Amino acid sequence: MIYTLTLNPALDYVLRIPAVKEGETNRAATADLHFGGKGINVSLVLSELGVESTALGFTAGFTGDALAAYLTERSIRTDFIRLPEGLTRINVKLKTETAGETEINAAGPAIQQDCTEALLSKLDALTEGDTLVMAGSIPRSLPKDIYRQISKRLDGRGIRLVVDAEGESLTATLPYRPYLVKPNRAELEGIAGHALTTDGELQWAAAELQEKGARNVLVSLGGDGALLLDENGICHRKPAFPVTPVNTVGAGDSMVAGFLAGVDRGYAYALELGLACGGATAASEGLADYTAILALCRP
Repeated sequence: MIYTLTLNPALDYVLRIPAVKEGETNRAATADLHFGGKGINVSLVLSELGVESTALGFTAGFTGDALAAYLTERSIRTDFIRLPEGLTRINVKLKTETAGETEINAAGPAIQQDCTEALLSKLDALTEGDTLVMAGSIPRSLPKDIYRQISKRLDGRGIRLVVDAEGESLTATLPYRPYLVKPNRAELEGIAGHALTTDGELQWAAAELQEKGARNVLVSLGGDGALLLDENGICHRKPAFPVTPVNTVGAGDSMVAGFLAGVDRGYAYALELGLACGGATAASEGLADYTAILALCRP
C-alpha cells in the first residue's frame, strides 16, 4: 500500500481577475476551488492511474471535512488525525492579466502534541513493502525535523520512504536510506550550494545525495524534463513532453505519482510515466486526469 503524508493540506481558492485595485472592491471573473497539499496531489494522481493509496495527515474544521469528503468521493482512503481546533487552511491565489499569480497562503491550524503522537502511532502500523510519501512543508507547530524523526522511527522495517521536501527537511532523512528523493533544480542547487547548469552538474549533485544515503534521486526540471539517477548508478535523462503550460502547480507531485505507479516496470518507464503525469498536470487547470496522461504515455 502507498501512504501519502500531508502535514499541512489546503484548499486553494483560485480567483481570476483582470487587475487588483487595492482599497477597492474587486470582482473575480472566475473562481475555482482545488483540494491539495503535495501528498494529497500524489494520491489524487495515483487514483487516476488506478493505484490505491491512503492519505494521512491532519484536518480541522469544516474545511477539513470537505477535504476528507472530496477524497472519499474519488475512492481514496483517508486516515486523517482530526484536530480539535482551527481550520484546514485556505490559500488564496489571485491570477491577473498584469501581474501573473499572487499567492496568499495561510499558516494552518496548530497541531497539539497528543495529535502528533496519534499520527506516529498510525505510522507504526505500516508493514514491510509499504510506501510512505512524505511531501511538503512542515507546520510551525511541529518539530522542524519531523521527517527525520519519522524516518528514524520506521528505519529497518522494509518500508519505502519517498521524500519531496526542501533543504534540511530532505537531507536529514538521507541516513535512513529513503527509496526516492525528488528535489527540483532550485532545491538541488540549494543543497549543493551553487548553480547547476549542465546535466553533468545535476548528475554530480544527485550522486552526492546518493552517497549520503538516497537510493534513487529524481530531479524535476520543469520545461527541461527530468533527470533520474537510479540505485544501480544509471543516469536517465529525458526531455519534457511538448505541452502548452497552463498551471504548473502540482506538476512535481504528479511526477512522483507517475514514478511510483510505473516503477515496477523499470526505472526508465517510471521516469517516462512521471514526466507524462507532470506534463499533463502542467497543461491542465487542475491535476492531470487519466485521459490527459494517456495522450502522452500509456500507463
